[in-house]
Amino acid sequence: MRKTKIGIMALSCLLLVSCGNLGALMSGEGVANAITSVIGLNKVKPQELLGTWSYSGPGCAFMSENLLAKAGGEMAAVQIEQKLLPYYQQVGLSASNTIVSFKEDGTFTAKVGGAPLSGQFTFDEQNQKITLKTLLFSTNCYTKKELGGISILFEANKLLTILQLASALSGSKDLQTIGEISKNYDGVRIGFDMRR
Repeated sequence: MRKTKIGIMALSCLLLVSCGNLGALMSGEGVANAITSVIGLNKVKPQELLGTWSYSGPGCAFMSENLLAKAGGEMAAVQIEQKLLPYYQQVGLSASNTIVSFKEDGTFTAKVGGAPLSGQFTFDEQNQKITLKTLLFSTNCYTKKELGGISILFEANKLLTILQLASALSGSKDLQTIGEISKNYDGVRIGFDMRR
């Protein structure tokens, strides 16, 4: 019992020291998401993916625990999400205009910043990889289970392409900064936290 209390205190101190923004850390959701900041640690099942999801904020995860450790610990994902938020706000992403619906027949419909997308999807449960195919493009993204929802995450350059398409702001310096942020973190995936 005493070792458990000491372990909890040590973890709490480590989390406090490793986070630049205590407000995000101290929210229960921030701590829970940071602890599961590696894709595939807690797998999304195919049936859980189905349905309609709405944007709730920036999402971030790492491809492996080793890469997460190199980035400076579990709070790195929370810090990246905080850096992304102003850019997402500038693009105008909200719960009402950024939505995705995955259907049992392998089709999806989505809006990103109000721009409609639709097509086919496949889900590789083992690797937590979703392949999206539309008339305009085909891309892979990854899913991560988190407290109260999922994250849908892309390589930074793929997300930048999607945001530029959706916002018709091709070449915007603000959007390119999303790509710049990810250059500091090899193996990071960024995208959207989604809720039902």
